[in-house]
Formats: sequence, C-alpha cells, structure tokens
Amino acid sequence: MAIKKFNPTSPARRQMTVTDFSGLSKVAPEKSLLETKKKHSGRNNAGRITVRHQGGGNRQKYRVIDFKRQKHGMPATVMTLEYDPNRSSHIALIQYEDGEKSYIIAPAELKVGDVVMSGPEADIKVGNALPLVNIPVGTFIHNIELYPGKGAQLVRSAGNMAQLMAKEGKLALIRLPSGELRNVPAICMASIGQVGNTDYANVQLGKAGRKRHMGVRPAVRGSVMNPNDHPHGGGEGKSPVGRPGPVTPWGKPTLGYKTRSKHARSDKMIVKRRNG
Repeated sequence: MAIKKFNPTSPARRQMTVTDFSGLSKVAPEKSLLETKKKHSGRNNAGRITVRHQGGGNRQKYRVIDFKRQKHGMPATVMTLEYDPNRSSHIALIQYEDGEKSYIIAPAELKVGDVVMSGPEADIKVGNALPLVNIPVGTFIHNIELYPGKGAQLVRSAGNMAQLMAKEGKLALIRLPSGELRNVPAICMASIGQVGNTDYANVQLGKAGRKRHMGVRPAVRGSVMNPNDHPHGGGEGKSPVGRPGPVTPWGKPTLGYKTRSKHARSDKMIVKRRNG
C-alpha cells in the first residue's frame, strides 16, 4: 500500500503521513470475532505502575486471530481485508466452506475473493499454511510456530518475512528478519509469503498527539531530572551519565544490557545470533 501525504496546513501536517487504506474493505469488523479490551495503563493487580509511559489512547476492540490454522484440507474464501488497531499488519476475514469465519494475518498480494487453505496438501501459494516439512527450501514464509500446535509466534508484524534455509531430520532451519538463524521443529506450521502493509515502517507520525492516540505517554530523559529522581540527573549544564554505563531510574543497567538467561533451553536451537 502507498503512503499518503497531506498539505502543510499546520506544522504537524507538514510532516505527517499515513498508510493509504484504499485497498481495505470499508466494512465493520465481524462481531462474532470481537472481544472487549480493557486498558490497564501499565498498572498491575495492586494498582502500581509496572510499565511506564502507558495510558489514555483510543478505545479498541480485540480481533480474535486464528494463529493455528488447524482446519486442514478445507478451502476458505477471503471475504474482506481489514485494519486492525492491535497490530501493525492488516488482517483478512476468511470464510470456510462449512460457513465458519475467522481472521488471519493478511499477507502481501492477498486479495478479496482469493481462496486459501491449510494443511500438508495445500499448494505453495500466498496465504496458505503448511507444516515446514512440506514447504520447499528457499520459500519466504511468515506466521511461524515455535512449538507444534501452539500457534504462530514468529514473523507476524507488517512487512516481515523469514526464509526456509534447510531441512534436516526433525528440524527446519529458518533465517528470521533479524538475521538470526534458528532451528524449528519441522512439523510446525508456517504461512507462505510476506506479511502485508509493507509501507508501515515509512509512516511519519508528525505530531505527539498521534502517539497519545496509541496510548503512549511522554517519556522524560533521566539526564534532565534532578539527582533525587534519576541516577543520570544533576550536574551543571548538559552532564554525562557519570557511571560506567546508563542505568534505569532504579539503578539497573539498561540500553544494550543483555537480559537473556545464560542457560536458556532454546540456546541449542539458535545456530547464528542476529548480532553474530
């Protein structure tokens, strides 16, 4: 989809761009696949803020997405392509031959009226979902399961795609968008093609208010605070951090500090790290 610009009627409008939604169906979302979504504004069950800079924003309804694609061998027709406020990618409403409807992540080049299918016997066609063992090496894929039957966890955001690099025994080697090479059980499901809404990364918000509409509140830099508010605070003029490395307001290392467990069980599945 293209990027839409505006006439510079204000300083914000001069910079602002939005995705051109002309390719989407102008219909209301499927009511049977909507759920209420409560806002927590970054607070836990005790009412304390555990994630900062969250709150406000537009009301949203959650669209129930089928990440498992377990209706094997049954063709489904794409009814609509829709906007989803909960993710960067667009979604497609599909209807199976038995009348059941579900939402899936809409891949690029998928159109209303197309027929998609899941299962080992499905064709290698955009929108179809197959076990990795049935997908040819070199194919671009998205919506990849990490554990069989759990549902897709990898490569789900707008414009992303992974590539199936090799198959050996019970494992399939995948190159992720980050550059990481990782083994995944070959019986895991994956969808063919690239995730749609590829221009999402090029959108310029243009003004602070659009971030507030998304439920994101302002973040204040620690270096402009007082020393009693942040370890980076204080000093005359623009002062450096004054420590070996940057830290959080509570003194923990941050900004590049690795938090992954050194004994993670999935280490054996990672062939090459993204920064390796």
